[in-house]
Amino acid sequence: MSILLGALCLGLPQGASAQEDYRFDAGGGIGMTGYLGDANTANLWSHPGVDGMLLFRYIKSPRIAFKTGFYVGTLSGNSADMTDVLPDGAQFKFSTTFFELSEMFEFNFFNYGIGERYRKLKRWSPYITGGLGATVWTTDGYTGAAFTIPFGIGAKYKINERLNLGLEFLMKKTFSDRLDGRLLSDPHAIKSGFAKNTDWYSTLSVTLSYEFSKRCATCNYKD
Repeated sequence: MSILLGALCLGLPQGASAQEDYRFDAGGGIGMTGYLGDANTANLWSHPGVDGMLLFRYIKSPRIAFKTGFYVGTLSGNSADMTDVLPDGAQFKFSTTFFELSEMFEFNFFNYGIGERYRKLKRWSPYITGGLGATVWTTDGYTGAAFTIPFGIGAKYKINERLNLGLEFLMKKTFSDRLDGRLLSDPHAIKSGFAKNTDWYSTLSVTLSYEFSKRCATCNYKD
């Protein structure tokens, strides 16, 4: 019997292992940042910054994953570039460094993975993502912190069984109007609220990650 089971295992396709066989994914990336707020109300990329990030995923299935992300990046803006005129013709510019920690849910449009054709796994997949985060920043000597709501889209491609290449764009709404500093916290004297007078920023990142921790190593694995 043991010889028969061994023969069956050896007879399985060697490419049968898929993303589902690994529980975790870790890596990092680099990219570009953008800002929308009192010093830039229209063009997200008028003063692009840079960012670096680390990621850790729990892979629940070929369609669903949960990602922890840590970002470090720069943002800047200059109200002189806007068509909108601030009260008394005031002009402001700022630059800031931010640190962000977020927890995100990811939903792949396709069953993402390699092998096991009966599951209709695909080597690439677009996905949508959303979650919650917290950001700390320093602008002109002022240090602030706020909760954020990050959401966006992305795409993944499996270079091989464990190695993944990704591209992700996220918009991040902050629950603060001081991402661009205290002087720009309320230039139009409009009380801040969830839908108005709060700052946004974005990250566009290219990522590389590696899967590990095999979920099941037996030949008689079943869903």
